[in-house]
Amino acid sequence: MATCVMIQNPTNGLTRRGYFGFSWTYLFFGWFVPLIRGELGVAALHFFFTLITCGLWQIVFAFLYNKQYMRRMLEKGYVLKDTPDVMASARVALDIADV
Repeated sequence: MATCVMIQNPTNGLTRRGYFGFSWTYLFFGWFVPLIRGELGVAALHFFFTLITCGLWQIVFAFLYNKQYMRRMLEKGYVLKDTPDVMASARVALDIADV
């Protein structure tokens, strides 16, 4: 199950929800998830791979999507902004060091 963690962009204060763990949303909706989250290039790539693999990609990638999404957000400058327990769990699940 995916766990929600709040992330914030310190430059503009924008706060978003991030997730880590298995993505049921991606399993059922596939490439629509990155499309709705505003990642058009990622959505197009996932759509392409879903077509080529006849949907098998969607099953496999449900285990990986949330971690990769969070890594992209952290690379864009977002930081974890939640309770200490949730942030500690997210750091372990995402393999990121304490800052």
